[in-house]
This record gives sequence, C-alpha cells and structure tokens, in this order.
Amino acid sequence: MLVAFSVAPSGAPAGGPAPGDASVHDAVAAAVRIVRESGLPNHTDAMFTTIEGDWDEVFDVIKRATDAAGRFGSRVSLVLKADIRPGFSGELAGKVERLEKAIDVPVEPGQV
Repeated sequence: MLVAFSVAPSGAPAGGPAPGDASVHDAVAAAVRIVRESGLPNHTDAMFTTIEGDWDEVFDVIKRATDAAGRFGSRVSLVLKADIRPGFSGELAGKVERLEKAIDVPVEPGQV
C-alpha cells in the first residue's frame, strides 16, 4: 500500500511554548526523520510524505511520526490518502514511471 500523509501541530505543547519557539517545519522534520529511519520506501515533497509497505508497518510509522510532531503542539492535524493494492510493491516509483511513459506518448487528435 501507499499512504500519503501530512502532519501539522497547532497550539502550545503541554507545559508551555514549543522548544525554541519552533515552527511547523521543525515538527515536520521530526516526523519525516521517523519515516526515513523506518527503512520503508518513502518520498517527501512540499505537501506530503508518501510511504510504501504493508498496512501494519505503514500505520505504525505514521503513528510514530504523528507522535513526534505532536511534541510541538497541543494538537496535531493528520491528513491521509491511501492506495491499497494487495500484492503490489514498488509502486512508489512504478506509478510515476508509468505516468512519465504515458506523457511521452504522443496523443492523436480526437483522443483527448
């Protein structure tokens, strides 16, 4: 499965202001660090981090990443989008490769 997710803390964390008056990018960095250390295939862009693996391992990493971001605020917004396709792997790159191949194929008039 592929899961694209984003986390963003808000509010002051319990006990006072965020360490060093941290911004959201510090919380996101903490979350992405968890993802990268997981060893699962992943990709981060300006809006989401996408991670690939089976249900249990992906959601364990997302939970730990959300907890890491949660240290920077009293609440966390978590946005998820999943592509659940049992029996497939390598789709983090495979989907993009198929898209790029399709873009390179000329489209005849009337095919659009």
